[in-house]
Amino acid sequence: MTENQKHRLEFSSDSSPQRPLKIGKTTNEDLPGDKEEAESMNRNPGIQRYLVAVEYIGTRFSGSQQQPNCRTVVGVLEEAFRKFIGQSVSVFCSSRTDAGVHALSNVCHVDVERISKRKPGEVLPPHEPSVVRRAVNHFLQKNDGDVTVVDVRSVPNDYHARYKAQERTYFYRLVSGPETLSSFDKDRVWHVPEILNIGAMQEACKVLVGHHDFSSFRAAGCQANSPMRTLDELDVCEVVSTPYFPSSMERKQRQGKEGENGVLHSESYEVGFGIRRRHRCFVVTARARSFLYHQVRLMVGVLKAVGTGDLTVGDVERILEAKNVSSASPMAPACGLYLGHVKYDLPPPPPAPTE
Repeated sequence: MTENQKHRLEFSSDSSPQRPLKIGKTTNEDLPGDKEEAESMNRNPGIQRYLVAVEYIGTRFSGSQQQPNCRTVVGVLEEAFRKFIGQSVSVFCSSRTDAGVHALSNVCHVDVERISKRKPGEVLPPHEPSVVRRAVNHFLQKNDGDVTVVDVRSVPNDYHARYKAQERTYFYRLVSGPETLSSFDKDRVWHVPEILNIGAMQEACKVLVGHHDFSSFRAAGCQANSPMRTLDELDVCEVVSTPYFPSSMERKQRQGKEGENGVLHSESYEVGFGIRRRHRCFVVTARARSFLYHQVRLMVGVLKAVGTGDLTVGDVERILEAKNVSSASPMAPACGLYLGHVKYDLPPPPPAPTE
């Protein structure tokens, strides 16, 4: 089997929960019936399939997938669609995120048959994507507003959000420093009181990039068929902590005092009374076609240990070669993990109707 063939076989994209859930820990590879079911569902030519990109704060969700007696992203979306079109729908996510994990852009698909409300049984032309976006967001904002539709596209009826995804990108946010965590960052970052050595963390990232057996970064309960994964990108950089609104004084002090990536650290100038001394903020980027269960959080846990000096780059090599999750550092908490982007080779939009 060639490298490209191996790469194409990787379909799991499970991110990691903040607390254990009482459901099976599955990945995309573990559900062979899903694809056949989805491909056979949509035979009615009056049904339009939409690809829907959503953002959400995962703090108050028990993950993205539907679960009985739990608030989930899919459950909230299905309820908003039901209120919009007046009938039940099923939402299929491209990537499963678990309790406490956020998404800047997760993608799902949904099939909608537009039935006339004045003449029940009469099938009308499909809604334009822009109408779907506005209407669903209207109902989402009435349901706590922690999910928002950011984009909608009409796609062919066999276009599957999970199986057509080409790669996933995750971001993990850490803040470093002894100051108390900001209220604005609560449940959104991992607060590490120690100073982090970003140079050492970047060297450790290089060890993990590429095609490897990631058994040391695969949580117990992962049901993926193989621990082999191709990690296309793993990097860490420093960014401006948020929220940050620089005053004119700070902009003047910034000149000649910026650190790496243009970041101005609060320890480099005086802060007045009542002004928070900001943490240093770091973002780990992980990009691959798919990930093992808890893989990203386990990798971030090891990178953090390198940043604090508890591990060396050589230790990371030994952890990878051990092929045993017990050799890894404790995994990072779910609150700092964000599904950032799901990449597709999207079909061209349908032609505009002629007069």
